[in-house]
Amino acid sequence: MNKVYDAVGIGIGPFNLSLAALTNDLQDADILFLEQEASFDWHPGMLIEGMDLQTPFIADLVTLADPTNRFSYLNYLHEHNRIYQFYFFNRFTIPREEYNTYCKWVSSRLDNCQFGQRVTDVSAMPDESCYKVTARSTEDESERSYYAKHIILGTGSIPNIPEALQGFPEEDITHTSRYMYLKNTLKQGNSITVVGSGQSASEVFYDLLQDQKEGAYDLTWFTRSSGIFQKEDTGLGKEVFSPEYVDYFYNLPLRDRMESLENLSTIRNGVDPKLLEKIYELLYNRSIESPLQQITIQTNTAVNTMEPGDNSQNRAYSLQCEQWQKGEKFTYPADKVILATGYKPHLPDWLENFYEYIEWEDEKRFRVTADYRLVFKDSRKNQIYTLTNIEHSHGSSATNLGLSVLRNQKIINSIAGKEIYPIPQQAVFQQFEMKKLY
Repeated sequence: MNKVYDAVGIGIGPFNLSLAALTNDLQDADILFLEQEASFDWHPGMLIEGMDLQTPFIADLVTLADPTNRFSYLNYLHEHNRIYQFYFFNRFTIPREEYNTYCKWVSSRLDNCQFGQRVTDVSAMPDESCYKVTARSTEDESERSYYAKHIILGTGSIPNIPEALQGFPEEDITHTSRYMYLKNTLKQGNSITVVGSGQSASEVFYDLLQDQKEGAYDLTWFTRSSGIFQKEDTGLGKEVFSPEYVDYFYNLPLRDRMESLENLSTIRNGVDPKLLEKIYELLYNRSIESPLQQITIQTNTAVNTMEPGDNSQNRAYSLQCEQWQKGEKFTYPADKVILATGYKPHLPDWLENFYEYIEWEDEKRFRVTADYRLVFKDSRKNQIYTLTNIEHSHGSSATNLGLSVLRNQKIINSIAGKEIYPIPQQAVFQQFEMKKLY
């Protein structure tokens, strides 16, 4: 007899790791999580020393749902004899590197996570009693099948590199996700260009700026956006990352949802104000002795294509750029290029098995219920929950670490068929639409 789990979670990033931590000790939800990597590691290519997580420590894997949970960040500090150091640290945010260490600590203590298991296929059993999950060991290539009433898709995202900027040697043209692996090689170039805006671009630019004197390279920052904007850091402004706003956003028509995502872009994708201050302070101090002749920062600029450089430029590559606001095209030389062009949802090949059975909002976005189930054309008891590709349906909660706990509360309650974790009510001071008075 094959065991049938309540659910199998595919992928173990912070979102599914939170779900695993919240269900590890539960009797009401027997869930197994599978991950192809040998161990947990969160964006190791961007663990730049001194850079903070953009979410407060209270938005760890469990606290917003269960402050007494043994997998909280504070308990991690306590068990590592760091609670007093954190107290004297006197910050609400934490280093990104330590968040990764915390997640590793949690993953090593969970009974319901299996690493080194690459899921190759998911299919519905002929009698529709459950799903069959086929996984292959990354260590010895042995194959194993798991069975579950439900599936939880947590395959995360992959670097979004424009097609015109693909196909170049990685040691010359790379995405920010690979920065820490290649930064010593990148800094050997005579001219380095960072392309993109947001937190990742700012962190890489600052790291390169600090070492510029020693490296003696020209440093350029091009961003398509009309400015380098800071993220919203006020209480009322951040209330868009709340249960109430998620519900409000979900009930909007698709067109209005997509427009709202665009309108909230600076709140969602802005840069930490403290980091912008550090960059400006360093630029100011560098300018005391002489003008900044080796540094270029330009907004409203798109890098459309790249070509090998010619001898006249004495650079390895030639960037075909456009200052789009003025419609002016120009060519810019560079030896190394770092692409801060964001990420896109990673949808595994096996999901295509279900494409004809699920409903779609448009050609790329599947329809999702309020409790994160894919909407099937037929009524079925076996569900596929998704943590991936839901920005269009649930807005900022798709990528926000704090809201991931709320999402997991709803998924656990749905799988268990009862309220295991109460959903917060009246979490914000504002409202997003006029309430009926009668």
